[in-house]
Amino acid sequence: MIEVCLSTGENGLFEEHTKAEAVIEKLKPELKNKVIAVRINGKVFDLSTPITESCTIEPITFEDEEGKSIFWHSSSHIMALAVKRVFKDAKVTIGPPIDKGFYYDFDVERTFTPEDLKKIEEEMKKICEEDLPFERIEVPKEEAIKLFKELKEDYKVEILEEIEDDKVSLYKTGEFIDLCRGPHIPSTGMVRAVKLLSTSGAYWRGDEKNKMLQRIYGISFPNEKDLKDFLEKLEEAKSRDHRKLGKELKLFMIEEDIGAGLVIWLPKGAKIRRIIEDYWLKRHEDAGYQLIYTPHIGKSMLWETSGHLSFYKENMFPPMELENVTYYVKPMNCPFHIYVYKSEKRSYRDLPIKLAELGTVYRYEKSGVLHGLMRVRGFTQDDAHIFVREDQVKEEIANTVAFAIDVLRDFGFDNFNVYISTKPEKAIGSNEMWEIATESLIEAAKLVGLNYKIEEGEGAFYGPKIDITITDALDREWQCSTVQFDFNLPERFDLTYTDRDGKEKRPYMIHRALMGSLERFLGVLIEYYKGNFPLWLSPIQARVMTITDEQRKYAEEVVEKFKEAGIRVDSDLGGEKITYKIRLAETEKIPYMVVIGKKEALEGVINVRKKGKGVIGNMKIEDLIRMIKEEEDKKGRVSN
Repeated sequence: MIEVCLSTGENGLFEEHTKAEAVIEKLKPELKNKVIAVRINGKVFDLSTPITESCTIEPITFEDEEGKSIFWHSSSHIMALAVKRVFKDAKVTIGPPIDKGFYYDFDVERTFTPEDLKKIEEEMKKICEEDLPFERIEVPKEEAIKLFKELKEDYKVEILEEIEDDKVSLYKTGEFIDLCRGPHIPSTGMVRAVKLLSTSGAYWRGDEKNKMLQRIYGISFPNEKDLKDFLEKLEEAKSRDHRKLGKELKLFMIEEDIGAGLVIWLPKGAKIRRIIEDYWLKRHEDAGYQLIYTPHIGKSMLWETSGHLSFYKENMFPPMELENVTYYVKPMNCPFHIYVYKSEKRSYRDLPIKLAELGTVYRYEKSGVLHGLMRVRGFTQDDAHIFVREDQVKEEIANTVAFAIDVLRDFGFDNFNVYISTKPEKAIGSNEMWEIATESLIEAAKLVGLNYKIEEGEGAFYGPKIDITITDALDREWQCSTVQFDFNLPERFDLTYTDRDGKEKRPYMIHRALMGSLERFLGVLIEYYKGNFPLWLSPIQARVMTITDEQRKYAEEVVEKFKEAGIRVDSDLGGEKITYKIRLAETEKIPYMVVIGKKEALEGVINVRKKGKGVIGNMKIEDLIRMIKEEEDKKGRVSN
């Protein structure tokens, strides 16, 4: 007999080789049909796994992030089975879970159509009704290769031939068998709601030199209600898509003739960007940062010393040869900031040194992953590097995290998630440096009052970091601020300062970005606000409109008064009906609409409408200017 404890507190004695599902059914019967998999002594297994020793079992349900991943991975197998039933000659490749749902890539003779998706989805529903078990089978690798050769599944054979293990695991679902580590849900019957969402082309292993495959995206849930809620949010997400809104509001464009992933800011988008830049510069000057500008290219020697050519070359644009010297466009600003630090001999009295730049960088992203403003090839980072003594680390990190949160709140964000990534197995820097750095990140999160999650072993090899994400109205998580220690570059570039005792010491170096990149941050803002920017960010804050041409002169005077007060204003004084003008302003998401008719012109007042609230009424121009200024000063803290 062995003793088994559930993480929920229940325990009991069981015969050796009792399956995990039987243990849970006895100790926690209310979880029957809810548990997807189990974690035994910290490792995840199928529910059908036999228990061979005394242990602690943690039930995993769909409510857990890991449970969702397992559920969606299993759903991708169901989809593969459905595709094989509908398209007999289809060859399967890989089918992982993703953030919301799953996909599977297939080698088929033609592109999937909407009608094909409908057939596949119907077949998936039948498979779920069949309640087929997911059976795990462990076999020698050579036996698996033989099996998949017989099945003419060439891609599985290719994957198997690269696996070093002598034994591999397969999963059988009905007549479909797949190479997979697992774990999986007990049976297809757990999936009670499924929807196939879209298709796209995808190169095998993401390499343009390989064959183009057909990818199908899907989503699934244990019940219909969750699917309905998801689809409603999906429709809302489509209406918030920054690519769609960016075009409608004339904010930016990406032109294929100019280059994929290269953004052109149109006048309105450029205005928003300039507002953000001016705000950023003022906040950084007030916080004691020194602002710098650095080149867009640098010699190859620079990137050799930094290590980018060793570890990051595939993400860099090809080199340029100029006067027998090799140059690269910069993928990062760090080496330039380091040379600013090295430009003078530094004393302990000089530290902390905080260098900041809105630096444009270029990275070669594969065309398949480019996505509007969210994933581009040229972007401007709100970059900063802080050089500190060991005794300054905790205070500077606390200040930096508090600064990041305060800036994000000005943009209207107030729902944060914080992740602290700790030392990985392979790392540089002493244990003491890692402990000091990691503890400073934890203390900073506590000081600002943020709940945080420790991501054990997920730090970069060169230092721990803290990531701050925001969550929007659709429960989507957006990455914003990052504070990253770097124990690597100070060594590579031999950074020093003279300490109190006259000895040379190595400073701690901290990378820091509040917005990540202006492009991505603006994409997030567009979707977060659905294009309805808070007043301080709106490219046009007010539009003056006339009912007839008789009011033109007075309207022009009103426009000038707004401009003199620093209000961003335009006018619509054409001959169209006022209802059309108002509707157009609403479509363009203008915050304040000023309507001037005969009565307003005679009395020297204005009629004011506010987007989303309708008519406010007649008032003096000075009163609206004061209202706008007061609202503007609050930034986005009360606007979302």
